[in-house]
Amino acid sequence: MFSKSIHALACCLGVLISQQVHAADSIAILPSKFQLSGSAAHQQLIVENFKDNQFVGQFTNAITFTSSDPHILKIQDGIALPLKNGTVTIQARVGKQTAKADVTVTNMDKPFEWSFRNHVQPVLAKAGCSAGACHGAAAGQNGFKLSLRGYDNEGDYLTLTRRAIGRRIVPSDPGRSLILLKPTGTVPHKGGKRFEVDSIDYKILADWIASGTPGPKENEPRIERIEFLPEHFIATPGATQQLNVLAHFSDGHTEDVTHWVKYTSANGSVAQVDDNGLVKTIGFGEGAITGWYLSRIAVSTATVPYTNKVEKNLFTKAKKRNFIDQMVMAKLQSLNLPPSPKSTDSEFIRRAFIDTIGILPTEKETRDFLTNKDSKKRDKLIETLLNRSEFVDYWSYKWSDLLLVQSKKLKPAAMWSYYNWIHNNVAANTPWDKMVRDLITSRGSTLQNGAGNFYVLHDDPRLMAETASQAFLGMSIGCAKCHNHPMEKWTNDQYYKMANLFARVRTKNGPVEGENIVFAASTGDLIQPLTGKPQPPEPLDGTPMSLESTEDRRNHFADWLVSRDNPYFTRAIVNRIWKNYFGVGLVENVDDLRVTNPASNEKLFSATANYLADQKFDLKALMRTILQSETYQRTSTPLKENEDDSRFYSHYYPRRLMAEVLLDTLSEATATSGDFKGYPKGWRAIQLPDSNVDSYFLKSFGRPDREKTCECERTAEPNVTQILHIANGTTLNKKLEAKENIIAKWMADKIPADKIIEDAYLTSLSRFPTATEKQKMVATIDQAGEKDKRAALEDIYWALLSSKEFLFNH
Repeated sequence: MFSKSIHALACCLGVLISQQVHAADSIAILPSKFQLSGSAAHQQLIVENFKDNQFVGQFTNAITFTSSDPHILKIQDGIALPLKNGTVTIQARVGKQTAKADVTVTNMDKPFEWSFRNHVQPVLAKAGCSAGACHGAAAGQNGFKLSLRGYDNEGDYLTLTRRAIGRRIVPSDPGRSLILLKPTGTVPHKGGKRFEVDSIDYKILADWIASGTPGPKENEPRIERIEFLPEHFIATPGATQQLNVLAHFSDGHTEDVTHWVKYTSANGSVAQVDDNGLVKTIGFGEGAITGWYLSRIAVSTATVPYTNKVEKNLFTKAKKRNFIDQMVMAKLQSLNLPPSPKSTDSEFIRRAFIDTIGILPTEKETRDFLTNKDSKKRDKLIETLLNRSEFVDYWSYKWSDLLLVQSKKLKPAAMWSYYNWIHNNVAANTPWDKMVRDLITSRGSTLQNGAGNFYVLHDDPRLMAETASQAFLGMSIGCAKCHNHPMEKWTNDQYYKMANLFARVRTKNGPVEGENIVFAASTGDLIQPLTGKPQPPEPLDGTPMSLESTEDRRNHFADWLVSRDNPYFTRAIVNRIWKNYFGVGLVENVDDLRVTNPASNEKLFSATANYLADQKFDLKALMRTILQSETYQRTSTPLKENEDDSRFYSHYYPRRLMAEVLLDTLSEATATSGDFKGYPKGWRAIQLPDSNVDSYFLKSFGRPDREKTCECERTAEPNVTQILHIANGTTLNKKLEAKENIIAKWMADKIPADKIIEDAYLTSLSRFPTATEKQKMVATIDQAGEKDKRAALEDIYWALLSSKEFLFNH
C-alpha cells in the first residue's frame, strides 16, 4: 500500500526536473533490474540519456511507461508499484527510443510489517528527530534523548515505548501519540513541523504503532550497502538530475530509500542537492553528492565540463611520460580543461629542490643546470636529489610531524631516540610498510628502540586507535567513540573493537632517565560503554581476534594494516606524498580520506596506490615517478582556459613555502646560519628533531606543535604578522645586515654590479634576471656610489627575498 503522499512527491519531482536532452544515442531505465518485496515496496523510475557509455541527462517529458503484465505491476507517476507475485518487464518510450527494466515481485502473499530498525529509525533520522541539534544531542532535548541518527536501536526503542511512562506512544489510538502529534505540529513542538499527516513518514510511524510497536529483531534483514543511480553523470550548468538510492539488505532484497536518505554536496559551487535527491548543477568542474542511510554511505559524482574551445586532438597529442600523465589527461579531457605548457628549467630546478629536499639550489647548481644542453638533465637532477643527505633531513622532519616527535611529553633522550629511529629509516630507504609495522609492533627499551616512544605518547588504547587511524589510514574515527560516525561508515562498535587491539600494551619505567619499557600483557580489555562488555579486537573492516587469545594483538593489527589488500593504508601515504609535490592532495584535506570526501581523480588515486604497492612501498620510487611526470613538470602559469582549476592538475599550483623551509631558504640565500637555542650553530630548521623550539618566525609562519596527528596543525594561511615580519621583522633584516653574509662577500670580492644582480637572482629565484631587471638594479647600485653601496644592495636583496616569487614555490 503506497500512500498518496509518495505519488504527490513523485509528481512534484517530475515538474521540478527540467532538463530535457535531445538526440539520445540510447536511453536507459534506472534501475534496469530490481525486486519489489512486499506490499509496501515501490521503485522510482528514472529515464536517462545514455551516450558514449555515460549518463548525460534525464528525460522528464513525453515518457511513456508500460508494464508487460499490469496485474503484477503497475506504474503510476513514474513509480513502479507491485500487485502480485511474478516477473514483469517495464518499457519506457521516448520518441522512437525504448528501454527496458526487468522486475521481480515477491512476498505479496505475506503480511507486511514495518521494521523499527529498517523503517522507523530512517524516518526519525530524516525528520531530524535523532539529529545532533535535536534529540540526538548528547543530553537530548527536553528530557527526550535518542541516539545520534539512530545508531542504538535497542536503546531508542526503549526510550520511545517505555520511558516517560510510555506517553510518547498510544497503541490503542496511534494518532494521539506524541511521536506523531509533535512533528506534525498538532501540538506545540520546538522543532517545528517535520512532516505532514498524509505523508509516507506519518503512515510508517502510525502503522508501526498500530501493529503493536514491534522492536528490533535479531533475525530481520540488516542493511549491507546503499547504491546511487546514476553513480556518475555528465551535465551542464543549470541542469537537474534526480537520483535514486537503493538499499541492499542481507537477505538479498533491495528497497528504494531515496526519500529517507540524508544528502549533502561535497562541492556546492559545482552541484547542490535538495532533501529529495534532486541535484542542480551550478558551475564547472566535478561535484560529489553523498548520501547517508542507516550508517551506510554512497557517493554520486556530477561532471560539468568547461565550455573551452579546445583543439580536437590536443589531449591525445599531449606528451605522456607515465600513468600519472595518462590519467590526469583523461580527466582534463572529460572536463575540457587544456593543460598548461611545460615549465621552464628555472621553474623546475627550484620547484624540485624545494619539494624534494627543502632547500634552494645554489647559484652554481642553477647556472650549470640552466646552461646544460643534455636532454636528460631533469631525470639526472631527480636522481641526485633523491640521494642527497638533505633528502633524509627533509623527510625525517615530515615524518616527525606525522609521528609527533617532541620533548613536551618525552624526555630529551627519548625524543632523540625517537627522531633517530625515523632518520635512520629514511636514510636506509626502509619500505613504508616495514617502517610502520616496526613502529606498531615496537617493544623493549624506548632508548634502544626509538619506535617505542609512539606508545609513550599514546598511553590510552582509544587515543592509540585514533592516532594510528589518522596517521596511517588518513581518516578520523574519533567521532565513533560516542556514537556511529555521522560522516563515515564507522560504527561505535567498530571503534571499540579497533581500540581493544591496543588494550594490552603496557609501559614501565626503565633504569635510565627518560627510558620506558614497552611490552604486551596477556590480559586486559577495553569496555564498550554502551554494552558494558569488551568488544572482540578487530581492525576496521578486518578479521576479529578471540578475546581469549594471548597473542600480542598488535601483530594482528599490523598484518591487516600494511597488507596490500588494505584499501586505506597505501592510499593514505600516497595522498601525503602527492600533497607534498603538488600542493593539493588527490583528497583534501590530506588526512580526511572518508567516503564522503571523494578524490578529485579516483582512477588516478587507485592506480597510484597500486603502483606504490607494486614497488613494495618504496617511497622514492613513487617520488621519482611524480617528479618525472609531465603533470608535475607543467608551468605554474595558468592558461585563460584553466585558471579556475584548483584540483585537476592542469597546471602547477603555487603555494607559500612551509615555515621551516622558508627560514632555511632565507638563511641560505643570505649565506647566514640558523641559531636555535640548544643546537649547534648552523643547524637548519628542517634538521631540528623537536617542535618544542622557541622561534617566533616558525610560530608565525605556521609550524605545528605536534600535539595531534592532523594536517590542520600546520597552516599556510597568510596573516598580518607574517606580512609585517617579512616587511620589517628582525629575522630578514638581521640576515641582510650580518657582517659576514653574501652581500659582504660580493663587496669584498669586488664583484661587478651586473654580476652581483645575476648572482642574486640565481641564488634567490633560480633564474637569470631579465634585461630590464638587470638594467634598473645596476643603475640603482651605480647611483648609490661606494659609500651607500651596501645599503643599496641590502635594499635590492630585500626586494627579491620579500617578493612572491621567492616566498612561493611555483
